[in-house]
Amino acid sequence: MNRTAALTLIATIVTASFPALARDERLMFPVGAALGTAAAQEKLDRGVKLYFGEQKHPKPVANLGEWATNKKTNAFNKSDQEACEWVFLSAVLELQERARKQGGDAVINIKSNYKNTETNSNTEYMCGAGNIMAGVALKGTVVKLGTK
Repeated sequence: MNRTAALTLIATIVTASFPALARDERLMFPVGAALGTAAAQEKLDRGVKLYFGEQKHPKPVANLGEWATNKKTNAFNKSDQEACEWVFLSAVLELQERARKQGGDAVINIKSNYKNTETNSNTEYMCGAGNIMAGVALKGTVVKLGTK
């Protein structure tokens, strides 16, 4: 076998093995743990309330629309939970920013929407965890609540 043929064979074997190395797990993690991290405590806007799944909330006086997020983060050298909590925080912060821009003070009915698969939970969110990336997609309804 000549050198070119040997290199081509090696390249083919290596390339063919990459899909086997890919990982895309859908994992569920607790909302409370993610919102309780030091980063979340520092960055969350206390003026924009968050209600996940079907959590009870005051009656809205204005519905300002449903909004979606889709965030990714580098998961290299992090546990799945660390990467997922970080990207979850990024998604929640984007929802809070949207609420502020729309004049809202809460986001209700927040649910996971990873790869367009809705998961509605009061206590957990879905995160897609891979070898090098983690992702969280959320959607929720921005509202103005009747009480402060």
